[in-house]
Amino acid sequence: MSEYVKPQVWAWADQNEKRGGNRPTAGSRFEQVLPRGEQPLQVYSLGTPNGIKVAIMLEELKEAGVANAGYDLFRINISQGDQFGSDFVEINPNSKIPALVDQSGNEDIKVFESAHILLYLAEKYGHFIPENLQDKTEMMNWLFWQTGAAPFVGGGFGHFFHYAPTAQEYPINRYTMETKRQLDLLDQLLATRPYIAGDDYTIADIAIWSWYGRLVEGNLYPGSAAFLDVKSYKYLTEWTEKIAARPAVQRGLAAEYRPI
Repeated sequence: MSEYVKPQVWAWADQNEKRGGNRPTAGSRFEQVLPRGEQPLQVYSLGTPNGIKVAIMLEELKEAGVANAGYDLFRINISQGDQFGSDFVEINPNSKIPALVDQSGNEDIKVFESAHILLYLAEKYGHFIPENLQDKTEMMNWLFWQTGAAPFVGGGFGHFFHYAPTAQEYPINRYTMETKRQLDLLDQLLATRPYIAGDDYTIADIAIWSWYGRLVEGNLYPGSAAFLDVKSYKYLTEWTEKIAARPAVQRGLAAEYRPI
């Protein structure tokens, strides 16, 4: 394999005109009318690590007895490019799932980015978010840690370990090193407390479990649990199993997505 020579100005050589193909441009690609249900919350998503966060949170709210957090869940098939339709782009100009529309008020409220949706729902319904400033700040530290750290796991480790057309030693070593560092960080943290932010279950647990818990379970990339030796992270494994046993988490994972 010859060494890649960087051009002075990058040009898109492998053009992909498929509806769901990668392109270096943003915006809608086709006209689309997304369905609306009767529930207060309309969720457009898929069962990815980021997608399951919202379904789990909504099921946790149901488990907590919140009466007005009903939702309709619609499937956005990202492999077919549903996220580039005009209606979805109107909700999230970045064309990423999940996206939520709160239609419970006089005007629709559009919310995108999975961590922000968790925060929006936690603040709206007053659950899974600490009330005092110190505890809330600690929770926010870890919620935002997840948004910054997980791309190294998904777009880095996951891509080169599982999705890349050829195995490449340098990127696999680079992103495995970082992924294991993150797993060790969480393991050290959970040796000192029962949940991510302290004594109570919060949206930080939902956000982090949806990526790192699923990774520890071996449910993100085939063979990765053994490759990363996840069993060596004792406290992280115990926390993963504890969150997985929650009925609302199980219902969130099993949630059915309606076609659009």
